[in-house]
Amino acid sequence: MIRTLLYNTASGVLACGGEELLRRWQQEPDTVIWTDFSGHQPQQEKQILEETFGIHQLAIQDAQRERHPPKLEAYSDYSFLLLKELSPDAGDFNFATSQLALFIGERFLITRRVGASPGTDKLFQQTTGNAALFADGQGALAMRLCRSLVDRYMQILLGLEPRLEDLERELLEHPSDKLLAELLRYKTELKKFRRVFVYHEQIFRELKSRAFPALGADIAHQVIDVYEQQERAGSLTGLYYELASDMADGYISVASHHLNQIMKILTVVMAIFVPLSFLAGIYGMNFENMPELHSRSGYFILLSVMGVIAVLLLAIFRKKRWL
Repeated sequence: MIRTLLYNTASGVLACGGEELLRRWQQEPDTVIWTDFSGHQPQQEKQILEETFGIHQLAIQDAQRERHPPKLEAYSDYSFLLLKELSPDAGDFNFATSQLALFIGERFLITRRVGASPGTDKLFQQTTGNAALFADGQGALAMRLCRSLVDRYMQILLGLEPRLEDLERELLEHPSDKLLAELLRYKTELKKFRRVFVYHEQIFRELKSRAFPALGADIAHQVIDVYEQQERAGSLTGLYYELASDMADGYISVASHHLNQIMKILTVVMAIFVPLSFLAGIYGMNFENMPELHSRSGYFILLSVMGVIAVLLLAIFRKKRWL
């Protein structure tokens, strides 16, 4: 599917349509177009991008790949951004992304994705109802889209903070393996988030440091704004990852300490019963020539000796603070 917005910079009139507006854009030099590709045939898409907009073949290949790391590349008269956007079903902190490609030229903005893109759909709808959003130029419109992408990441991350606070309290009051499994899942998802933010921070740091085609000094403040939000998202991701790691390590340490306490008690019990079992084993042998068996008070003497040994061992363990 192809949908387009054609903005006339002279009259301020905005037209909404499909592929038919591409020819009109070519014929009217005072217009700027936003073309959004979604689930279009790759070969037809490639042909339009090459012949109508002059997009380089290698950039098209990167945009059409199912998986490709985020990147920023400058060509002679346009800039190419490849970003990772949260998928529409990436709720409840389940990391799932889709690839979003942006081509920003002097007279065009091209967005390309495979499936649904909440940020693109929302901005396209807003621009359709408010042509003034096009007035600042296609570069500013692209930065507005980039800001909406990172805002969705921030919304997911900020929603995790109260859950981490609840987990910390629950681990202190009622620790369980279920809570540990949830923490480990958060660690895995946060690591994926952090990897995306590293790429995005590099992209917008480079955009901030020098001018790119169609992304000049006139939108520098918007680029800085997106960069700062990406940096904040990356910082929060690192913080939450460390918190989740600390809580998981703390739970494991508490569980290990509890296990050590149990093992210490069992060891003390075993240490007491070893000599008692030894004595019981000796006098449990069936030999006739055992003088103690014929003693009228032998049984009580043996029990007394066993009791003294048990009390003596308990006293020694107490003195050494093993109990």
